[in-house]
Amino acid sequence: MEKDENLFGRQWVIEQSNNTIMDQTTKVRAIKDKVCQRCQQTVTGMLPNNKSYCRKCIGLGRIDDSNWLVRYKEQEKSGYPVSDDKILSWRGKLTPEQAIVSQKLQQSLKERRNHLVHAVTGAGKTEMLFEVINTALMRGLRVALATPRIDVVNELYPRLSTAFNTIEIGKYHGKTFNEPKNHQFIICTTHQLLKFYHTFDLLIIDEVDSFPYVNNPMLLAGAKFSVKKDGVQFFLTATPDSHLLAQAKSKKIDYSVLNRRFHGGLLPIPQNQFYLKPFITKKKINYKLLNTINRLLKLNKPILIFLPRIAELNDYKVSLEKSCPKLRVESVYAGDKQREEKVQKFRNNKIDLLLTTTILERGVTFPHVQVIVVAADDRIYTTPSLVQIAGRVGRSKDDKEGNVIFCYHRYTKNIRLANQQIRKMNQ
Repeated sequence: MEKDENLFGRQWVIEQSNNTIMDQTTKVRAIKDKVCQRCQQTVTGMLPNNKSYCRKCIGLGRIDDSNWLVRYKEQEKSGYPVSDDKILSWRGKLTPEQAIVSQKLQQSLKERRNHLVHAVTGAGKTEMLFEVINTALMRGLRVALATPRIDVVNELYPRLSTAFNTIEIGKYHGKTFNEPKNHQFIICTTHQLLKFYHTFDLLIIDEVDSFPYVNNPMLLAGAKFSVKKDGVQFFLTATPDSHLLAQAKSKKIDYSVLNRRFHGGLLPIPQNQFYLKPFITKKKINYKLLNTINRLLKLNKPILIFLPRIAELNDYKVSLEKSCPKLRVESVYAGDKQREEKVQKFRNNKIDLLLTTTILERGVTFPHVQVIVVAADDRIYTTPSLVQIAGRVGRSKDDKEGNVIFCYHRYTKNIRLANQQIRKMNQ
């Protein structure tokens, strides 16, 4: 069979009875020694016909003992055009601090060294990537920018498409289906990396400490095997974990830190509110919390309210609609079929107040937004997630300040450490 260039660097599942042969492909047993060859995890599932199957990566389609995993060899570097002309169409200017990080990233690419960028929320991490991505594309290298959250993919895609408007960028995540194409540059969720094998010369993982990527062996393996053997990984985050920091400290990977936002403003310091009574009872919001919401509404700015449980979203929505009949209020969560539409409406100021879970804790920008975290003492809120949530505020150049309010019954260690970390980065 003739080669299909759109499948370069990809891997997919076929039945063992399928004798289709394509140029430059190899076939391996989908499950070998009880290990799934797609996600590299131990197989524990069993079908009625006694065939083993992988539960870990079943979201990408079932893979079992009766399957082959087909891998289409990535093309050589010369397969993409090498150019002396800049592919980057962005004409903005980096701050001196951002420019230093940008130069260090280009040096890491040149030396084929992994690199951690530790930058506060709102530091302009995306813009700092532009030059190194441009360099990679001009050299004919293949690039992927991956992030754990769909919402972050949706936010990054238009920004990168504008910055590199002379090329077509691939966009892949689980909420939309696109036929595979031989894109030199793609933006995707970290789950999508499991569809590639030794493909990318440069893999950039944004929000590397975020759920579901962090501490997830399957996604870590997917990222590792999607990169060529001599490929490079860049890790971006405002809240790196101890493992990455240890690698940086021991100089196993390169390291850059930036503790100022692109506009020079400080991170917003959270206001801490103690509550003795429940936040909501019989679909009626606590009067103290309602007063706080009304105070922020008077600012005529969009409000994000984070709740720890999906089941609570509707109760808060009903209560707010009764208390404020003219308020345009919506709720959104990971499984919401209108998730992308609602987030865009909020960004376009067609929603006044958006109730949300932690899906919007990081990687998204809403101009002038104010934030309330209800039950900040809930175990779902880690120190990094609280820092990230606080970082949604004050990101606009023309509005560097704003309100971040942590509401709680107990002043937990995570809340205390989040406050300390924000103050430390502001020093």
